[in-house]
Amino acid sequence: QVQLVESGGGLVQPGGSLRLSCAASGSILSFKAMAWYRQAPGKERELVANFNRGGTTFKADFAKGRFSISTDNGENTMSLQMNSLKPEDTAVYYCNGVGWTGWSSWGQGTQVTVSS
Repeated sequence: QVQLVESGGGLVQPGGSLRLSCAASGSILSFKAMAWYRQAPGKERELVANFNRGGTTFKADFAKGRFSISTDNGENTMSLQMNSLKPEDTAVYYCNGVGWTGWSSWGQGTQVTVSS
C-alpha cells in the first residue's frame, strides 16, 4: 500500500493558476491508474482527471482546456496544473491511486479556494 500526500493548495484569485502535487511513499508504478478528484461543500466527490497505464484516460468537461494531469516516475509524484481558475473550482482536491491487484490509496486532500 503506497501512501499518497497532496500539497499545493491555497487561496487564489479568479483567473489565476495553481499547481497541486501528490507525493507517493513508493513507486507510482505500483498504481495501474491514478487520478485527481475534488469535493466541494455539499456536493459529491467528482473525478477531475485520470490516467490508466496502457488504457483510456479521462478529463472532466470543466477541466478541459484548463487543467492538466502529469506524472513523474523519477520523483514518484503526480501533479495537477490548474489554470484560469473559477470560484466554482473551490473544493478539496484529492489524489487517488489504484494498484494492480485492485487496492486503492487516497491522500488526505488539499484545499483550493478561488475567491477575489
